[in-house]
Amino acid sequence: MGENLGIGNAFDGEMQVHAVTVSEFEIDATSVTNADFEKFITATGYKTEAEVFGSSAVFHLLVDAPDEDVDPPLRNLPWWQNVRNADWRHPGGAKSNIDALMDHPVVHVSWNDAVAYCEWADRRLPTEAEWECASRGGLVSETFPWGSELMTADGKWQANIFQGDFPNVNTTEDGFLSTAPVRTYAPNAYGLWQTVGNVWEWCSDFFDANYYRYGEPFNPQGPSEGQSRVMRGGSFLCHDSYCNRYRNAARTKNTPDSSMSNTGFRTVMKG
Repeated sequence: MGENLGIGNAFDGEMQVHAVTVSEFEIDATSVTNADFEKFITATGYKTEAEVFGSSAVFHLLVDAPDEDVDPPLRNLPWWQNVRNADWRHPGGAKSNIDALMDHPVVHVSWNDAVAYCEWADRRLPTEAEWECASRGGLVSETFPWGSELMTADGKWQANIFQGDFPNVNTTEDGFLSTAPVRTYAPNAYGLWQTVGNVWEWCSDFFDANYYRYGEPFNPQGPSEGQSRVMRGGSFLCHDSYCNRYRNAARTKNTPDSSMSNTGFRTVMKG
């Protein structure tokens, strides 16, 4: 685990390369889709935290809501806006829907929502170590799930990330302004689709930037406590000018009740 090519983010604690062993596990080939999540909601009547709170964070180019539903941009992150009535069914706000997005990853789900889904499905979230093992697809020390080059030899994108002038203009050279269907591009050698780009994915671990210094080498479970949970893989909003975390080793965090338009999850079989 970790990054040793000099392109990592030291404040994320990813740059200490270390050997980790994980027991055999079975992980979803894709992020959980809107169709998957709808089955959970229909069966349980669960309300996501975005629905309970009445709002969620939407990237400014994706807002599709009445003016009165949209709060001013955040001062320190002006490309994010708090939008009332934005949730997994309405990813851009009240005027949006997921009718054409059923094979896209579910978004606006908090860590707590993801855990609730897992409990219903009799599965669990991956540990951070399991996630990185799966994303690497058996390739040691490579930047991406497919190797070291972002583009194919003929100049095609291999992940759904932000092209253009972040955060103002997305030229959509990869074909997507927002999420892509979960089986877009190509899977890695383990058969996993889009572990980097598209949407951030929640992991089970608490986050600690210093964890790699003291974490156990066999089946690490993360710190015993914390205020935030680990997120992995980057998203369609990653751009080198701001966030180069669409990489196997990259890691970040958020509070477990947070939801936004670029975060989802995939699950692991219990065992």
